[in-house]
Amino acid sequence: MNYIGIDLGTSSVKVLLVNKKGKILFSDTEYYSVSTPHLNWSEQDPSLWWEATKKIIKKITSKFNPSLIKGISFGGQMHGLVALDKNNNVIRPCILWNDGRTEKETKYLNEIIGKDVLVKETGNFAFAGFTLPKILWMKENEPNLFKEINMILLPKDYLVFKFTNKFSTDYSDAAGTLLLDVKHKKWSKKMCEIAGISEKTLPILHESYDFVGFINEDVAYELHLDPSTKIFAGAGDNAAAAIGTGCVEAGKCNISLGTSGTIFVPTNNFICDKNVALHSFNHANGSYHLMGCILTAASANGWWIKSILNSKFSKEYDIDENELGLNNVYFAPYLNGERCPYNDVNVRGAFIGLSSQTSKKDMNLSILEGVTFALKDCYELMKNKGAQINAITLCGGGSRIKIWPKIIANVFGLPVIFVKTEQGPAYGAAILAMVGNSEYKDVKEATDNIVQYTSTILPNNEITNRYSKQYLRYKKLYKMLKDF
Repeated sequence: MNYIGIDLGTSSVKVLLVNKKGKILFSDTEYYSVSTPHLNWSEQDPSLWWEATKKIIKKITSKFNPSLIKGISFGGQMHGLVALDKNNNVIRPCILWNDGRTEKETKYLNEIIGKDVLVKETGNFAFAGFTLPKILWMKENEPNLFKEINMILLPKDYLVFKFTNKFSTDYSDAAGTLLLDVKHKKWSKKMCEIAGISEKTLPILHESYDFVGFINEDVAYELHLDPSTKIFAGAGDNAAAAIGTGCVEAGKCNISLGTSGTIFVPTNNFICDKNVALHSFNHANGSYHLMGCILTAASANGWWIKSILNSKFSKEYDIDENELGLNNVYFAPYLNGERCPYNDVNVRGAFIGLSSQTSKKDMNLSILEGVTFALKDCYELMKNKGAQINAITLCGGGSRIKIWPKIIANVFGLPVIFVKTEQGPAYGAAILAMVGNSEYKDVKEATDNIVQYTSTILPNNEITNRYSKQYLRYKKLYKMLKDF
């Protein structure tokens, strides 16, 4: 039996065909654009996602027997606001996770409604990227369109709707809306009132591996899929990526180095704190996790190498491990503001410590180190809440930069374990489909059988000590920059 995993990303959709043992039979990616009509805005037409997804699935069904494809599931970019009218038409372009227009609404939620109320109702407080501030922005700035809203979906859930005509979401993705009571796994009536919407405007909640419905006959016909193909709820991209790396138990940690960066730590119990700028979300395995998200990760490296140096990645990293922890240049990776742990849309990035002796290599290295230090900022807060990790797995494009895993191992002072098949959220989505179709009894059994590890990078005590001193200096940068 085969399963399709779909990773609906910010700049592309990636689709995998995987057999029940986890072997990847097919992989393809389609790219699309992001619209930035105003400063700090980030929008996308949901039809781009659907057309790109269909294009790849048609390739799959032209090469593989559709009757063997038993299920489809999803990992998707979180927080996006997809608003549908009573005819199920998209009202306006989706406002994406990295959109920064909601500073006013975020401040209103945190300061007027108050963090005490937000944490009590949801387990989290407001960030500019979350869905609720976008709803409030639309209510204030596009009142006529707001009145037309009949259903609010997250990006991957729009694809589920197109496949099934059903309105659904899962807990891991819904946790990032600021409308979900994360601890008790239900929509918050209080938060719906604050948003000015009815609970009927929100989709049905599911576990990530739940069966939502069979594929629509017309879609099955168009894509040459069997009408008995099952569609499963799926998960937010970080939860799906964690499944794909086997990060399902306390003590484990997955770091994603994509456009944004995340540090994802599973927890056995629900943990939250109104004073800590971390995310307390549901995990795709039915439990919980803590997550820190920084807005700029591998994209900082892409900006530097491609846009500034006009060069290629492969030519820029002749960095020896013995040079780690000796850099005098520091990089604050706040190119698009910062989410965790500062929740500041206005702070901007900087290089600090430049001299006439500074080399290109120093600046290259500082980019990777700065992003890693920013992720460590989040982990330090997690440790204060009692979370402990024993090792780190990696996913995302940045993990393929050879020196970066060594930097992470030494900055965190923890082993970095390489996953044999690192395919991010799409792989985790395929595993969720397998669990939903009873190939495995639960997510842990599935990952124990499917996810394999290859090699491990151990930290070097001398380098870790050097980085500990550098991190103390790095921590001063935000205070220096926040009012600039």
